[in-house]
Amino acid sequence: MSEVPPVLDRKLARELDRRASEELGIPSIVLMENAGRGAADLLCRLGINGLVLICCGRGNNAGDGFVVARHLDLRGYPVKVALWADPATLTGDADVNYHILLRSGIPIEVFLTESDSERFAEECRQAAWIVDALLGTGSAGKPRPPLNRAIEAMNASGVPILALDLPSGLDCDTGEAFNPTVRATYTCTFAAWKKGFLAPNAKQYLGQVHVADIGIPRKLLQEVLGHAK
Repeated sequence: MSEVPPVLDRKLARELDRRASEELGIPSIVLMENAGRGAADLLCRLGINGLVLICCGRGNNAGDGFVVARHLDLRGYPVKVALWADPATLTGDADVNYHILLRSGIPIEVFLTESDSERFAEECRQAAWIVDALLGTGSAGKPRPPLNRAIEAMNASGVPILALDLPSGLDCDTGEAFNPTVRATYTCTFAAWKKGFLAPNAKQYLGQVHVADIGIPRKLLQEVLGHAK
């Protein structure tokens, strides 16, 4: 029987980030940078043979996606960001990384309503990879419009999907897959597995799970993981 990996629930994942910033002095934007770069490293190891379409919402998960886009572009891979949010609603570290992309000249296309779903579906079909950075661990419940249409188009494209931290639509704590949920080929989760990954039904949405180190010292990670036992 395989060993159960250490896991973080939604509350502990937030605590880990908070303590890393407040107690250890690691700026949250550095954690985001490490997460995005780790996901870009994984994608490069998996092999890229065409356009990478990075699908972003408006939270920190989107910020991770913006970092992925920058690092792939830096390495010479064709990349495009599909932003399912009004750029004016972006805040914090995600907003910082969005403006870095703008200044870097990386293509960004904005999608705002369900009526944009067919245009987005065509973008998906033309990609070699799709990166899911729509919803993160803080999301709960069924994906709301227009993100539900975006997820449906991603799943229908037949293109391999890399989910950042967890597939959009999958509950971080329970592993419940709401309708719709991204069916990822690979999931690049950050720091540790999430509790919901252990649910029997979750595997079909997660694909193969990889854990990316985001630079949080082992001592703090072990302290926070110890609370999950």
